[in-house]
Amino acid sequence: MPEARLHDGAGIEVEAHGSGPALLLPVNPHPAEGEQADRMREWGVDPALGRSLIDGLSDVFRVVAFDYEGHVESTPKPATLTPANVAADLLAVADAAGAERFAYYGYSWLALSGLQLAVRTDRLSALVMGGFPPLGGPYAEMLAVTAAAHAMSGAAQAVPAPEPKAGEEFDWDSVEVTRTPEQTRQYVTLYEELRGFDDRAAQASVGCPRLCFAGSADVIEYGERWGGVRVDIAGPVVTRRAELEALGWDVRVLDGLDHTGAMQPANVLPILRPWLAARLLDQR
Repeated sequence: MPEARLHDGAGIEVEAHGSGPALLLPVNPHPAEGEQADRMREWGVDPALGRSLIDGLSDVFRVVAFDYEGHVESTPKPATLTPANVAADLLAVADAAGAERFAYYGYSWLALSGLQLAVRTDRLSALVMGGFPPLGGPYAEMLAVTAAAHAMSGAAQAVPAPEPKAGEEFDWDSVEVTRTPEQTRQYVTLYEELRGFDDRAAQASVGCPRLCFAGSADVIEYGERWGGVRVDIAGPVVTRRAELEALGWDVRVLDGLDHTGAMQPANVLPILRPWLAARLLDQR
């Protein structure tokens, strides 16, 4: 199993599955088990999300899987998780896998990481962004949310969050921050660096085929302790769809799904697999 060396010298395991055009997939290839899996199911999350995506794609693509989010949680990078360093890390993974050209799919902050990668390299054969809009991204709102999480982090705040109940609406005001200050600070660093990012001007630097998707109900209202902001993922994708398409994006809106629902393999694979096949298999 190859290991990529990241910008801070830390190593991350890289798994390759299948054959065909290379696809970088920043997911955990190992299913969650036990209580963690039970909690994920209660919130409608597939405990084998990463594995399900790999299995659904590796018969036609060479899927390069690596748990980047899990890595930065276990090996925080509070001062160095910048867009440029994230892009460099993704390229290091591609290099470790021997992929000179590759497609990339990321969801949420890993989607915006894909856009940062696309403006820094010409090695992408395709880009797919899920759960974060390529235009009108909520960068300022996410900075406020991550700054609030950082302010609440630390030993004094590290108490268990309430157990979820099936069918219960997620209440952000009831959630306690259980991450360490180092873990939360790295995301503040990321969004601080993105404050001046012009995602409209960046479109001219994205030359590969590209797809974005979001759930139509992907809007989160945060209470005052989280900065009192509204993080709207769906809005820019829906209202600026014509502009996105004119800029070369294929756009999909998943009716009725929120941020969690739109990332589940059962909803992602019917979009991702045929789109990638049409763009990548015909290029060979």
